[in-house]
Amino acid sequence: MVGRTQRWWTGPSWTFGIMILSMMLPVVILAQKIPSRPSDATPAQKLWLGQYVASDTLVLGEKNGTLQLGPLSGTMGALHKAQDREWEWTSTSFSGARRVTVHGSSVGRPDSILIDGQAFRRRPLAEEDGVTFRIDPLFSGEELIHRAKAAKPPVEQGTFRPTDLVELHSLDSTIRYDIRYASTNNFMGQQFYSLSRAYLQRPAAEAAVRAHAWLRAYGYGLLVHDAYRPWSVTKMFWDATPDAMKEVFVANPSKGSRHNRGCAIDATLYHLGTGVPADMVGGYDEFSERAFPHYPGGTSLQRWHRELLKAALEREGFTQYEWEWWHFDFAGWDRWMIGVVSFEELENE
Repeated sequence: MVGRTQRWWTGPSWTFGIMILSMMLPVVILAQKIPSRPSDATPAQKLWLGQYVASDTLVLGEKNGTLQLGPLSGTMGALHKAQDREWEWTSTSFSGARRVTVHGSSVGRPDSILIDGQAFRRRPLAEEDGVTFRIDPLFSGEELIHRAKAAKPPVEQGTFRPTDLVELHSLDSTIRYDIRYASTNNFMGQQFYSLSRAYLQRPAAEAAVRAHAWLRAYGYGLLVHDAYRPWSVTKMFWDATPDAMKEVFVANPSKGSRHNRGCAIDATLYHLGTGVPADMVGGYDEFSERAFPHYPGGTSLQRWHRELLKAALEREGFTQYEWEWWHFDFAGWDRWMIGVVSFEELENE
């Protein structure tokens, strides 16, 4: 009970009681159940999911086989079919029942929905069409590299734990990689790493391996997009990103990133049987509301995947970043220093 101290035992039995409780806690944690895997939405339903914008932004999602509509931050309401391409929608966010009509081609994604005569245009989101999200960098690749080489990381004061970066595959080669910054398949369309590697401080690396092992019971494993990131890359990300997207989506190099400390992991799930990545609500490094861990849209299965990933990593000491469903920070991340060493240098140690 947060904020209160309650005395359960007095006298000699107090110590014994604490011993019993400490023995029971791991059992309680291990016994926690994840809800059953939901059925997937139909192909037709998936085509209609997304964001629809007028004066407000509405999210159209799926829950337990039913289409749902609601505001970005609010209660979703079920759509009940009235006739072909028309639904009745009752939402606590708006008074009374409303008629929702879907406009656009009967094949493919609709271009808008009409709610009691008001048009909400569909907002295109890159990942829905299998295209990686992109920004237009403020500077060229050459200029970004020049800026990063000329800059110096922040000087930190205090006592830090010794750096002990471990490559995940040295602990468990069944963890899969899709290291986006070792390719051009990333939000800037540029390659930043010459090697496809995932390093973490040893306690964080061992925790990630345990999370991966726990996922096997559900038929999934960890797929890693990024882990330790040299400070120079964080500097390039910051300089390249438009001001309106800074702070929320990229780390400020003046403070350093948790990735720079080797204590952050960007991950998703993959199916053990096929190796195929699990379907998620939004794409990795997507600068939209779909990145938020509590975004209400998508399908029941996509949200279940998101929660399963969170459960696996948080039970091992990671915490999900509030703005990105894929980003998790290891406990005590600030006890390690910002790192500048390159993958090549780590490889040759």
